[in-house]
Amino acid sequence: MKKKDVPQDIGMTNGVLEIIYAVNNEGRYELIQSAGWEAKKVTLNQAWDVIIDEITGVIKKVKIGKLSPLAFHMAKNQMNISLLAKYVRMNRLRIKWHLKPEIFKKLKPSILEKYAVIFGISIDELFEVPESVEYDFKKE
Repeated sequence: MKKKDVPQDIGMTNGVLEIIYAVNNEGRYELIQSAGWEAKKVTLNQAWDVIIDEITGVIKKVKIGKLSPLAFHMAKNQMNISLLAKYVRMNRLRIKWHLKPEIFKKLKPSILEKYAVIFGISIDELFEVPESVEYDFKKE
């Protein structure tokens, strides 16, 4: 893409510019600031819709007692069992076990603290699950 053709469609970035490569007048690549472009905005909106649907499904399962609140925090932070296991340095099977509500309620404070630190919340907040998904970006 040529420097003069770099799109400047303001989208979900709320005025934050990104850096992309474009060809300048001498035919060399140059770093150029871009506010984004429509195709990227559409793609990001679609991706967020999928993520929101996934989190909403997890919230429903937590509310009916099929999953522990840990599942909500994993979905909200886009983590799977393997990734969380690496962060908290636990076996994946142990994480899977903690997704059971009856097991999660009985976890020791030391284990709950590991989860809280990874998610950047308090131990009390680990047990909180909202009624619905809230997000603060503006879909235009």
